[in-house]
Amino acid sequence: MTHNDPIHSLLSRGVAEVIDRKHLEARLKKGEKLRIKYGIDANKPQIHIGHTVPLHKLREFQDAGHTAVLILGDYTAQLGDPSDRSEARKLISHEETKRNADMYLTQVFSILDKKKTEVHRNSEWFSKFTLRDVIELMATTTLNRLLAHETFGERLKKNQPLHAQEILYPLMQGYDSVMIKADVELGGMDQKFNVLMGREVQHSHGMPEQDVILFPYIPGTDGNEKMSKSLGNTINITDVPADMYGKVMSISDKIMWKYFDLATKIPEKEISKMSHDIKAGTLNPRDAKMFLAREITTMYHSKKDSEQAEAQFIQVFQQQKRPDEIPVFKIAKKNISLINALVETKLATSTTDARALIKQKSVKIDDEIVDDIKYSITIPAKGTIIQKGKRYFVKVMG
Repeated sequence: MTHNDPIHSLLSRGVAEVIDRKHLEARLKKGEKLRIKYGIDANKPQIHIGHTVPLHKLREFQDAGHTAVLILGDYTAQLGDPSDRSEARKLISHEETKRNADMYLTQVFSILDKKKTEVHRNSEWFSKFTLRDVIELMATTTLNRLLAHETFGERLKKNQPLHAQEILYPLMQGYDSVMIKADVELGGMDQKFNVLMGREVQHSHGMPEQDVILFPYIPGTDGNEKMSKSLGNTINITDVPADMYGKVMSISDKIMWKYFDLATKIPEKEISKMSHDIKAGTLNPRDAKMFLAREITTMYHSKKDSEQAEAQFIQVFQQQKRPDEIPVFKIAKKNISLINALVETKLATSTTDARALIKQKSVKIDDEIVDDIKYSITIPAKGTIIQKGKRYFVKVMG
């Protein structure tokens, strides 16, 4: 296949591994219309850029005439995916996963074609499970096979707890593939064990085994770990334009190429040329990153939004000025502790977070750094500007 071949694009751009590639290529060349599965657990209400990598690939398959099948894991989310976890996830309620799943759908359809997407919540089948159904599902594999899961093996080696319910997760994800008759499943590389388990569970049910397309992970904004809701290093597609643009600009020059490749639709030739120009000294890495930030912000907002976000970024970071528009918060008290002010204005998620920000000298009051956790603000008639880091400003009025 040539690089201009649409099948090559489907199976190569942003893809880490395909199982079984020859089988899948043959089906695509025959013009078969396949059922392409992607599942996402509803354990948090936001979708981040890392989730969008397989979602954009799902849209590619959709545009090529295949059926996109989205699984909202409202039941598996209650258990929690143990992949890459050194401890069990906290169990969450079905009500919470239902709320999260509803919020997911509005975000997902900014990428997928709603009219052409088949959506299932896995509570459709798991809510009807009996104990016998659970036993039969567990009988599709062996404990030896389940304990081959890298995460499980690591925990046992380190004598860390491995809770009995956690070994159910790969089987439940595999059973989703049985219920929707998946031909192909998409997932991150950390999902490899789970999606291969789908092949085993399908085989045990006398079904053809799904092919698998796996994707590399996008590093989070910290540049170290993969982008993860639990690590708080995400760029969420619901982030306001200024935050989205600013977060992209905060990533290192080294990892921006992964963002170009995995999080945008910019042609590979254009990305390669930018990399060459930077090495040749004819392109400033900052300009390439600004292009990346505009592209990502435009994808989830608009060109106008991305241009305004860039103008604000230049004003705040390069010209060291405040943004033209600053959110205003009314506070009833004229005297308030800085810790409480940070929490009330949502600059801090908790009093503990507020204390940490102050101790790190990340907070300014009217352009002056304040590092005293006992500091109190007396709000003048004209108001007071509180700044967190370089990007976040609020105006507090009494």
